[in-house]
Amino acid sequence: MSGTTMNDCWNQIGVRGDRSCEKLTTHIHCRNCEVYAGAARHSLQRAVGHDYREQWAHQLRQPQASADVRDRSGLAFRIGAEWLLLPTAMVVAVAPSAPSHKLPHRTNTGLAGIVNVGGTICPAVALDQVLGIDAQGQAAAARRHVFARLVVIAWDAQRYALPVADLHGIVRYAGAAVQAPAATINKGLQRYLEGVLAHEDMLIGVLDAQLLGHQLGRLLR
Repeated sequence: MSGTTMNDCWNQIGVRGDRSCEKLTTHIHCRNCEVYAGAARHSLQRAVGHDYREQWAHQLRQPQASADVRDRSGLAFRIGAEWLLLPTAMVVAVAPSAPSHKLPHRTNTGLAGIVNVGGTICPAVALDQVLGIDAQGQAAAARRHVFARLVVIAWDAQRYALPVADLHGIVRYAGAAVQAPAATINKGLQRYLEGVLAHEDMLIGVLDAQLLGHQLGRLLR
């Protein structure tokens, strides 16, 4: 290798070429050869063009994304005294509360049975049991009427109906605003949280959609 000319023998007689290089008998692969290593050093030490420097300088001068940018959204609902949130992309519908019908020979904790939602039969999942929440707990009075609902979500092409005690609605928020959950949160709930979001006068637990989705799938096995 001399000047700025690079000997790319690996493309000619090496593993990417016709494999006629006698060094392959010893090194097996070009990446183990001193010629290949020398070419890598040469590439890293080559002169950097003015345009390349300007491009990176421009990129590094750009302001960092603000924590106020609302780049995420989710549906906030209450179970017991806990306000929780799931991504809006996971939510299929919100329906009036309806009783579930138990399934015979199924003892899975959290699987309450099946429920008819607009003519579609869905497994009903008691999130209070899955997350270890006291379903009888009450949130602070919000000076408005409270109506129980069914939140219908989808994961891996399977729909689930989640009975909830109250519904706040869609919340748009910045991902950077999600904070680590307090150590006082029960361990059952904590393991399913990405973090906690302060919104208006509420602290909302942001649920890990993937982890919860996998757990819901296990309930049906």
